[in-house]
Amino acid sequence: MAEIPFYETDKAVSEYLLFHYGSSEEILPYPNGPVSALHYPVRCVVECVDSGLLEPGARALDLGCAVGRSALELARICKSVIGIDYSQSFIDAANTLVKNGSLSYSRFEEGELTTELTASIPEGVEVNRVDFQQGDASKLPDDIGTFDVVLAANLIDRLENPLAFLESLPGLLNPGGQLVITSPYTWLEEYTPKENWIGGFQDENGLKRTLAGLVLVLGDHFSQVREVDLPFLIREHARKFQWSVAQGTVWIRKG
Repeated sequence: MAEIPFYETDKAVSEYLLFHYGSSEEILPYPNGPVSALHYPVRCVVECVDSGLLEPGARALDLGCAVGRSALELARICKSVIGIDYSQSFIDAANTLVKNGSLSYSRFEEGELTTELTASIPEGVEVNRVDFQQGDASKLPDDIGTFDVVLAANLIDRLENPLAFLESLPGLLNPGGQLVITSPYTWLEEYTPKENWIGGFQDENGLKRTLAGLVLVLGDHFSQVREVDLPFLIREHARKFQWSVAQGTVWIRKG
């Protein structure tokens, strides 16, 4: 029997529902924990997207949207948002949330022990502005159109061909549009063949860092305007957490 990909498992869905919608206390009950790493999907929008640059009818695209929190946050400042993820399980969860307003899930505690929690649509979000779809960020529909904001959070190091994805971005952004890329640059051959990495290796010309790779690929069409460190915390169970620091880069589409 073929192994189910991690991002399609109930465990992944539960972890990401907690990551996206859990309260500070539900995620991290320890007072000496890294509280600055909480609510990452919200911070990817609040700390990286300049709402002052957006027109009233702005469109946004959230690629690698997982279970949808960043897309919902984008709906606070954009008229319409499309959220796309490769995982059908993640998209099913996001669509259930939009339809019902809430979704129950299990938080893992210890061994087989779990606690039942509920993810809810954040207050004040107009869910009719958001459309969640299963899809491949590297093979988007030809008729998807163009956008004023494109967010790719923790995506590029999970793509088979990140270069092809990056090269498609100029065609997705309107002139003056904002591109936000966040990633901890965790390059793994199980997701991305090593020959397709855009950083994290050394060749005959020296060290290749991912940020330099982004500048090389995007520089002709985008102006980089900001860099920000974005710590994030994923709870696996009551006493095990993944603490990471993504680098966020913000780019403006040249006219």
